[in-house]
Amino acid sequence: MTMLTKVKSSREAADAVYDYALPAGEGWMYELEPGQVLRLVDTEGNQAADTLFYDADNPEDHFSAIQTISAQKNVYLTTGSKLISESGKELLEIVADTVGRHDTLGGACSAQSNTVRYAHDRLPMHNCRDTFMLQLAKHGESFTKRDVAPNINFFMNVPVTPEGRLSFEDGISGPGHYVEMKAKCRTKVLISNCPQLNNPCSGFNPTSIRLLVWDQ
Repeated sequence: MTMLTKVKSSREAADAVYDYALPAGEGWMYELEPGQVLRLVDTEGNQAADTLFYDADNPEDHFSAIQTISAQKNVYLTTGSKLISESGKELLEIVADTVGRHDTLGGACSAQSNTVRYAHDRLPMHNCRDTFMLQLAKHGESFTKRDVAPNINFFMNVPVTPEGRLSFEDGISGPGHYVEMKAKCRTKVLISNCPQLNNPCSGFNPTSIRLLVWDQ
């Protein structure tokens, strides 16, 4: 189930129509038009970007890890992977990737999972699920907690063990590595730049990610 398909992009940052550095622990929501390309850059390396996608014309039709995994017959994402919604609609396609593998199984950290995995005193810690909810609340009354679905963890290394378990490991990304995807329809992008301090997914030192958008 592993694959490492590294493909560089020919796009130049100077040509981007949008360029933003998202600080560690913060959230971001943005609407892509069909044909626009989004690049996520792991600025300092070993960061994790928890990401969800929604059909902007039908927001309840969000990214589906199950549909995506079934369509490509692989639990990891890389160049050529198509990101599929609950209805089976193609939302985006990964068109460049210098990391080679991204997680679909690890999910987003939450206050509850932090207490179960680590310790009860982790309950107040900043987490991705709360960041998702805050961003959704800012972008319309139609979004509820039901719209926080199993997400993609770009740059995150979560290998499946021979026993079928998940193992949260040190990242395989590095400074300046990126993943780039092209929107197939009007697509809302929701990102929580993971604040996780309890496991190696962000190197125990969460850092910023850079977000760039091109018109094509």
